[in-house]
Amino acid sequence: MLNRVILIGRLSRDPDMRYLPNGTAVTSFTLAVDRPFTNGNGEREADFFNIVTWRQLAEVCAEYLRKGRLCAVEGRIQVRHYDNNEGKRVYVTEVVADNVRFLERPKDNSGTQSKSNNGMNLYGDDSFRGDGKPIEISEDDLPF
Repeated sequence: MLNRVILIGRLSRDPDMRYLPNGTAVTSFTLAVDRPFTNGNGEREADFFNIVTWRQLAEVCAEYLRKGRLCAVEGRIQVRHYDNNEGKRVYVTEVVADNVRFLERPKDNSGTQSKSNNGMNLYGDDSFRGDGKPIEISEDDLPF
């Protein structure tokens, strides 16, 4: 059996972080994912997915994600239920994320992409720098 989902979209609101009584961090946000087709009026529609992150990932998401930021979420779909104040059972479907990738750099106050993040490099080295250009490899680098 397999329950795995990967979504790429933009946050439709700022993340909401809270701590449970036992001290565990939980952050929730909504991810808007465009549909791959247009409707009858030629407009693009989107689906809105509720995302939940836990512990350290929850703290990182709350600190660095903001409304409008592009990110990829990997996790599992979970359906839970509770009884509301009127005694009716309410079902909630959400994605419990175990991996969130930030796909663009945060914008600074002027609206441009920031070059640094207080000395922290959250994005690692650019593995695709020079992509499309010939790579120089010597005979000694080849394993055969």
